[in-house]
Amino acid sequence: MSGLSKSYISQVRHGKYPPSQRLIEAVLQSPHHKEPDHSYFNAFLDSRRAMGVSPKTLMFYQYTLLTFVDTVDYLKATRHQIESHLQSIPPNKNGLGTRHAAYRALKTFYRWLSAEYGLENPMERMAAPILGKPILPSLNREQIQYLLDSADCVRDRAIMATLTESGLRLSELANVKASDFDWQAKTIRTLGKGRKEAYAPFGGLSETYLREWLSEYQPNGNIWGLNYWGITQMLKRLERQTGLKCNPHVFRRSFAVLLRKAGVDCLVIRDLGRWESVQMVERYTRSFNFSDAMKFYKGTLGG
Repeated sequence: MSGLSKSYISQVRHGKYPPSQRLIEAVLQSPHHKEPDHSYFNAFLDSRRAMGVSPKTLMFYQYTLLTFVDTVDYLKATRHQIESHLQSIPPNKNGLGTRHAAYRALKTFYRWLSAEYGLENPMERMAAPILGKPILPSLNREQIQYLLDSADCVRDRAIMATLTESGLRLSELANVKASDFDWQAKTIRTLGKGRKEAYAPFGGLSETYLREWLSEYQPNGNIWGLNYWGITQMLKRLERQTGLKCNPHVFRRSFAVLLRKAGVDCLVIRDLGRWESVQMVERYTRSFNFSDAMKFYKGTLGG
């Protein structure tokens, strides 16, 4: 550490500054380096904040990576060590701590380390873990109608209808302003992942509830008078009341499944829902089965 001030090293350790190449080399060569080095990890989190990721995405990275960073010398980690760590994680457990989630987070982290500091990426060409294919929960039309009928007010009905007909993520919905609506084109301007501007559709039922709500409420900011957590708590109360799964992700999944069951192609659903790949749409709509497909079948020879 010769030539590097203790003050600077302390600031890097607490995430105030990213480590210089000189400090990196000194740390790696130090025979006394035993404690987990969080300087890169903190700098990575800072880079995600600077990108404008949502608090939930930031929590995902922090939760998923921290165990690995604390237990493995990640600057020297081998492919075998990473694979062993991934195998120690349940494959399909609900929540943040799934094997595939850890793989995605680690891959993003190591790509960032390689791009920012020129470090070797041990996950280069590492295939994603092979997982089962669970059918994820979604709501049918009757269940959605029951939730709408059980809501306390038009605002809550407008929220659920918009989630279902637009496929909006919670972070997108929570930031919708009155100026984001194009009532003629029936679209909502939104900022999606990575703060990319995009458009989401909305249907007739959403429009009915939205117009009724906006005739009662004059928004100053988002149109709901609720923030991210307020919307979440409202939906949780409705889930307890009805016994039906009622969260933003279930509504987004229902958006995809209902379109698929109406015969809409996965490529079109991908564009409408602003997914990055058709594979994600296929994962969301795994409950679409052979019986559903038969409703759209016509004999190849006209029969």
